[in-house]
Amino acid sequence: MKFAVLGAGLMGKQAAADLIQNDAVEYVYLADVNIDKAETFKRELNSEKLKVVYLDANDDRSLRSVISKADVVINALFYTFNVKVAEIAVDCGVHAVDLGGHIGGATDAVLDLHEKAEKKGVTLIPDLGVAPGMINILTGHGAGKLDRVNDIKILVGGIPVHPEPPLQYNHVFSLDGVFDHYTDPSHVLRNGKLLEVPSLSEIEHVQFEEFGELEAFHTSGGTSTLTETFSDIDNLEYKTLRYKGHADKFQLLVDLGFTDRDKTVNIEGRNIKTRDVLREVLTPITELENKVDAVVLRIHVTGTKGGEEIVISYNMVTKKDPQSGVTAMARATAFTISVVAQMIGNGVIDKRGSYPPELIVPGDDYIREMARRGVNIQETMERIVIH
Repeated sequence: MKFAVLGAGLMGKQAAADLIQNDAVEYVYLADVNIDKAETFKRELNSEKLKVVYLDANDDRSLRSVISKADVVINALFYTFNVKVAEIAVDCGVHAVDLGGHIGGATDAVLDLHEKAEKKGVTLIPDLGVAPGMINILTGHGAGKLDRVNDIKILVGGIPVHPEPPLQYNHVFSLDGVFDHYTDPSHVLRNGKLLEVPSLSEIEHVQFEEFGELEAFHTSGGTSTLTETFSDIDNLEYKTLRYKGHADKFQLLVDLGFTDRDKTVNIEGRNIKTRDVLREVLTPITELENKVDAVVLRIHVTGTKGGEEIVISYNMVTKKDPQSGVTAMARATAFTISVVAQMIGNGVIDKRGSYPPELIVPGDDYIREMARRGVNIQETMERIVIH
């Protein structure tokens, strides 16, 4: 098997490092516009399997040149490239997966390539991060064990193990992405109807061992395709987990217009975007640097099986690897996309076309492979006794 990893950022490098551990992988082409950064990483890994190639993602010919080298492409570029990479991959007859991203219509556009991909014998799977990604796979796995699904509740978040004021938060991906998630509306299913609810709203408190009481609140983008895949169930919601007090503090910033994409203020004759100011202020305050992060997850899928009320739950806490220094979010995200890419490469996933993760990734295999990488997901099934 030959893989191309597009993008030598944190997620791309971690995915490449995971791929070379598989004896069945012949080559991994790590492609980036910054050759020096990729070459430095290659020296760190010290593996002949890893080949560094130049990629200008804005140039279709450059993309085609890299993609055509591989059997499977892992797209770890900025999410604005997702549709273009998928289209070129189909044209080249190469399987492709991506990390998703908060951009209107991109995932739908990749899924719309289903017939073209099917005819070409290609598998496309978008949205393979944590949320969406891991949560889709686990939700689909739990739903597949029930005769009927009634309710789905998803709680997940990246948090520091040792929180510091004022926000008790360290960013593990773009702060602009965080602002979008906190500003745009969240989509939920309630009583079978698709509704929009404000992000940062409906705060509830949830107990997590070791972390104490966390708060959960709505944020946009996490459900992605789930509200469509499970459009026939009663209730579905996704909430982000943070330390208590975080949502109220950010709500004030949203209310003041600091996260607004277009709001400007005039200072000494210059128009300055308030979002730019907020980003520059928060970046040093919320840098993760050498701090220890964790990803915490809890999913409940409730329904019926054989006439009984059943709840299938998934729980996970994973932390930064103290030996490699790889963050918890990078492990959860990069291992997810690498594991699924390898499932396509080795034939465990053999359906052709374009599918959301919840409809194509085998959950048992996924949980087992993540555990092999030190990311342990616990599955439980309980009967609901109605008194």
